[in-house]
Amino acid sequence: MDADAVHAYLKRLGLDAEPPSADALFRLHRAHVERVPYETVWLHLGQPWTIDPPDSVERIARRSRGGYCFMLNGAFSELLRALGYDVGRHVGGVHGEDGPTEESMANHLVLSVAGLPADDNPEGVWYVDAGLGDALHEPLPLRAGVYVQGPFTYRLAATPGEIADWRFTHDARGSFRAMSWRAPSVEMPAFAQQHLRLSTEPDSLFVQYLIVQRRDAGGVDILVGLGLRRVDGTDTKPQVLTDRADWFAALHDVFGLRFDGVDPAALDRLWSTQLAAYEQAEAARRAAQ
Repeated sequence: MDADAVHAYLKRLGLDAEPPSADALFRLHRAHVERVPYETVWLHLGQPWTIDPPDSVERIARRSRGGYCFMLNGAFSELLRALGYDVGRHVGGVHGEDGPTEESMANHLVLSVAGLPADDNPEGVWYVDAGLGDALHEPLPLRAGVYVQGPFTYRLAATPGEIADWRFTHDARGSFRAMSWRAPSVEMPAFAQQHLRLSTEPDSLFVQYLIVQRRDAGGVDILVGLGLRRVDGTDTKPQVLTDRADWFAALHDVFGLRFDGVDPAALDRLWSTQLAAYEQAEAARRAAQ
């Protein structure tokens, strides 16, 4: 990353450059998940995004967009490296209760940062993940344990000898059960095949559903199709945004997304497609009653 890209990225995060430290890493992580949403709007706009980190950096730093894990963690790792952090990229896999399979591995990109000892982490290795949507708000020490962040409780476990070396178990209210990853560092080509599958195959949830998530200290905002909800420590009713202006306002105001330079006709098609999918699902629900 050149200096201009670093400056633009940090401006998006609302931060100034500072030397590497555990405290600075926490500030960067919090700002990233609060300001750069997990989103698949690009897929439903028909935008063929790559997972090349320079492309992801450009979209995040200068176009006010987000992405899914390959873009978010790919770009974040570039920023961290440019700021002087010792960053590793790792093959991960989101999975259910039965644990990871070989097929699921590489459906997620995991980051680690080393060389930053702290009182609660003298080894100085951190699990870093800005690409899990409704999960981490801050890095976790890379050591087995139970961790509480806001209203959510997470677990980390070492799993040597299994398909992967570490396992993150999400809070029961999370959008997935668990994610496991391997210790060796890799680079972005390791994720190319899974990105192609996840962004093109009809059975991919990302292809089927428009998803946007934004984490903060108190919980997470989630948009799936037209349904907007808040997951935190309260019983908040979900909203269905059937008004076009309200829906795009939520994308901008809640999630910080901008669509500068996007063809207005493409935005019209995006809205029409999401509204039609909602109406079709509602008709099926009523027919089943």
